[in-house]
Amino acid sequence: MVENHYVKLVGLKENNLKNITLTIPKKKITVFTGVSGSGKSSIVFDTISKEAQRQLNQTFTTYIQNRLPTYSPVNTLSIENLSPAVVIDQRRLGGNVRSTLGTITDIYSLLRLLFSRVGEPFIGESDVFSFNNPKGMCPNCQGIGRKVEPDIEKLFDHTKSLNEGAILFSTFSVGTWYWQKHLNSGLFNPNKKLMDYTDAEWQMLLHGKDEKIILPLKDEPTKYYEGVIDRFKRMYLKKDIRQLSHNVKRFITITPCTTCNGARLSQEVLNCKIDGYNIAQFTAMEIGELIKVIKTIKDPIAKPILSNISSRLQHLIDMGLYYLTLNRETSTLSGGESQRVKMIRHLNSSLTDMMYIFDEPSIGLHPRDVHRLNRMLQKIRDKGNTVIVVEHDKDVIRIADHIVDVGPGAGTNGGEIVYEGNLTGLLEADTLTGRYLRTKQLLKKEVRPFKEYLSIVKASKNNLKNVTARIPCGVLTVITGVAGSGKSTLILDEFLAQYPNAIVIDQKSVGTSIRSTPATYTGIMDIIRNSFASANKVSKSLFSFNSEGACPECQGNGFIHTDLAFLESMRTTCKICNGKRFKDEVLQYKLDGKSISDVLDMTVFEALSFFQEEEVLSTLRAFSEVGLDYMTLGQPLNTLSGGECQRMKLAGELHQSGNIYVLDEPTTGLHMFDISHLLSILNRLVDNGSTIIVIEHNLDIMKQADWIIDLGPDGGKNGGDIMFVGTPHDLVTRSNSLTAQYLRNDIQEDLP
Repeated sequence: MVENHYVKLVGLKENNLKNITLTIPKKKITVFTGVSGSGKSSIVFDTISKEAQRQLNQTFTTYIQNRLPTYSPVNTLSIENLSPAVVIDQRRLGGNVRSTLGTITDIYSLLRLLFSRVGEPFIGESDVFSFNNPKGMCPNCQGIGRKVEPDIEKLFDHTKSLNEGAILFSTFSVGTWYWQKHLNSGLFNPNKKLMDYTDAEWQMLLHGKDEKIILPLKDEPTKYYEGVIDRFKRMYLKKDIRQLSHNVKRFITITPCTTCNGARLSQEVLNCKIDGYNIAQFTAMEIGELIKVIKTIKDPIAKPILSNISSRLQHLIDMGLYYLTLNRETSTLSGGESQRVKMIRHLNSSLTDMMYIFDEPSIGLHPRDVHRLNRMLQKIRDKGNTVIVVEHDKDVIRIADHIVDVGPGAGTNGGEIVYEGNLTGLLEADTLTGRYLRTKQLLKKEVRPFKEYLSIVKASKNNLKNVTARIPCGVLTVITGVAGSGKSTLILDEFLAQYPNAIVIDQKSVGTSIRSTPATYTGIMDIIRNSFASANKVSKSLFSFNSEGACPECQGNGFIHTDLAFLESMRTTCKICNGKRFKDEVLQYKLDGKSISDVLDMTVFEALSFFQEEEVLSTLRAFSEVGLDYMTLGQPLNTLSGGECQRMKLAGELHQSGNIYVLDEPTTGLHMFDISHLLSILNRLVDNGSTIIVIEHNLDIMKQADWIIDLGPDGGKNGGDIMFVGTPHDLVTRSNSLTAQYLRNDIQEDLP
């Protein structure tokens, strides 16, 4: 073994890692796999990536270091031969309404340059073509392309008076501060029905007057009356629309700007064209179409710009994102799409001997598109880089040069290396991953019967081609199709618009604060605190690290954050409470021999044998049933993965019945073993009388569906049609869609 050809890790102890030692070959593709919670991320992200970033930052001056993210030293004996690391994770490409695929990839900047050089008539330099610049933006919508306005018809019930609740928006309803101080201040007859208002009274209610009216309010300073619409706009419509609650969204209308028709730009800019197209028309084309148009532009002045644009567009196409448009807002991209967009900036790099770290890059990819991902990973490796991938997809695991299987189980039952080597060895290994790779799951033999449907009629949003779909009640339905085929639009937009009572179980975070834990999220913390208070005859507030019981030194955080000015700031365990978060006196109070800190350190599995209260036990059983028995009751929710957040939400629904559930790619972050566990949970919900709708690419989920709706035939404008509706067996025997082809190749039984 040539030492510097390997990254050598000794004594890894982050989180649940059990003092492991590991070598990773450089300039190869290494895939880390294992069940959820086994410790893969602790090795790859909490140790390798973190230490690489920390050491790289230390090479800069202290002035620069103070402006970079800070990383505390990792819990390990030694790490040798690290390269600079580039982490390409699943975090969505956030941004506001002014951030688009074109701006985030810099392709729009190149298009602006192109139009400033060869567009006719000439109107100025490249900044004129920016919808984020006052020179170029539409003056009516300020470059956003749409107008967001309160929906007056939905806000008011004209048959009622103010006292009867004529304002339907809860923040302005009867009994609220606004109702008491503004609407009930004497300006209006509170018992007069809105339909009987004069025009002047109606305008006063909506907007007040041009001259603001000063209202004398009892026991308070003089204030101005603010109309309902003016107040609604000020409080809610100055925010990014993505930040609005569902309650607010019910009372607004979103329409394209009537001046620019959604193009975001001024008419002068839109009049500047190349070969008959303006810049907004370029960004509205699907990338697969745009590259063809770009290649027809012959002006020699633009040759280097066109070459650069074509190269970047081709990278997006190579990653299967041909169906996207450059005017697509980045906030609307899925996690998988976001991750693949991030990759584009690294494909043109001439840097070598870098370390590229990917977090489940196959997320959101149909089996048809995984080979494109694999080619890209191999291309990065072949340029002389080390590629490290955390992944569960069988097709990605198969192209690995080296595989590290972490396990054997999750949480305290994980944290060990159960296999290290090539694919051939893993296929023979007695690990969960090895066993699942050796077998192919069977198609469901007996599907559930059904009599009723939930209909989606003439759906035409985005690329849907006026489709009508019927989703059977009381069964497990999988919605599938290649990326961009219209699955999410059909269910998350069209279906939910028609069935707003459906429960969406997605992967959005259930909490971002270190003070939120599984115990507080589920409400069992109140029962635990009551039990401690009752057993010790003291106040229950003592048993909250957010209240009276908090350690005074760290305020209940369990750690001290020390700012070292231009040096790296330090996050150290609190020396007073030793990370337990509570005052020492609180820890003297016991419940069956355990302190409150001991209880919060228990895993769900351990807590099941400690508690006797049925309300606590039922919650813990639900967590165990969704595969989270390795999670501790006091784990901060901001440390959970998307898959873990989704399963937490699922746990709260396990014993419900008669509901409609929509799950968006629930296999994200799940090992093959965990997927079989997820299926048993979904089947139980169906058996309890619920209707389950799953948007999914995973073949094992499809095999166990009662009903499948397959969209396609491809993505973008070539998608939006329903290719197949029926049982899994009918899909593989009667359909020739892309999904059917891949499903046929992944079953082991003979078909008639």
